[in-house]
Amino acid sequence: MTIKNPSVLAFERKLDPSDAVFSAGRWDDRGNSHRWEPVRLREKAVRGTISNRLKAGAQDPAKLDAAIDKPNLQTVDVASLPMSADTLCVRFTLRVLPGLGVPSACNEATYREKLGKVVTGYLDEHGFGELARRYAVNLANGRFLWRNRVGAEDVSVQVSRLQGGESHEVGRFDALAFSLGNFEVPPDSQDSLDAVATLIEAGLAGREHVLLQITAHVRVGEGQEVFPSQELIIKDGKVVKERGKKSKFLYAVGPKEDGVGALHSQKVGNALRSVDTWYGEAAGNPPIAVEPYGSVTTEGRAYRQPKEKRDFYTLLDGWMLKDKVPASDQQHYVMAVLIRGGVFGEG
Repeated sequence: MTIKNPSVLAFERKLDPSDAVFSAGRWDDRGNSHRWEPVRLREKAVRGTISNRLKAGAQDPAKLDAAIDKPNLQTVDVASLPMSADTLCVRFTLRVLPGLGVPSACNEATYREKLGKVVTGYLDEHGFGELARRYAVNLANGRFLWRNRVGAEDVSVQVSRLQGGESHEVGRFDALAFSLGNFEVPPDSQDSLDAVATLIEAGLAGREHVLLQITAHVRVGEGQEVFPSQELIIKDGKVVKERGKKSKFLYAVGPKEDGVGALHSQKVGNALRSVDTWYGEAAGNPPIAVEPYGSVTTEGRAYRQPKEKRDFYTLLDGWMLKDKVPASDQQHYVMAVLIRGGVFGEG
């Protein structure tokens, strides 16, 4: 039976986080949610200096001197804790969904059937244990906090299961005891980490309905700035910054005039799927987010180049069309991309 790539092939994401909302309070009040207030955004007008690199030969010396002497006036969004609070609370929920081997759209029946067999074979050999453990570590280590984790005095992460309208704590972690460069687990956190990983594995496998609530407390100090996601201003498909307008927009949930600072669900998801350490030959690679080409936009680099035959499409096509089974670590990677979801058809 001849199998060909479908022109329409799409997968829904299986790790589905909400936005992560910010609130402020005292470190000693972590167990009392009633004492925490939302972190509101506010505007700040600042008088800066011209500090960007100027294009060579763009202006004559006289005009250049005049330009760099001028102040750089900006209006920006900022978010910070009040002086009465020393701790940032970041809270979001995470749904873990089953059905990995069933695409949400596929216009080739033979391909769909073969895909189901490939996923079943992977599960029979490996299960979701390795991927679930890595996702659990990325919850425990607070990677989803991004810049808010840097320089914090203490970071506590609580993972609870929401079931039947009630919350049941599964694990509590000292995030700073974990490294962001690997997936090693401190011995005193192993049992709690295993409990979280087991739940994620059960949700991916469809054995249980799994909805988690993650609450992180980050002690950064009274009045300190905190960092919601930054918004892009897009006009005609391009990112723009209009002169004379606000130059930095932060993300908030709720009414525009009274919004609460938050991280985009996409940014949270990027942190949770930062499990790919299999993109290079050398051991000890730092984790990057699972992407079809291993793209890391902050570095301007794609670690899984098609010419090296390690990108998602080369591995998947070899597995599906040529029965060329990838090495175990690359199988984990392919399944992690399917968990990520996306549109992968040839159309």
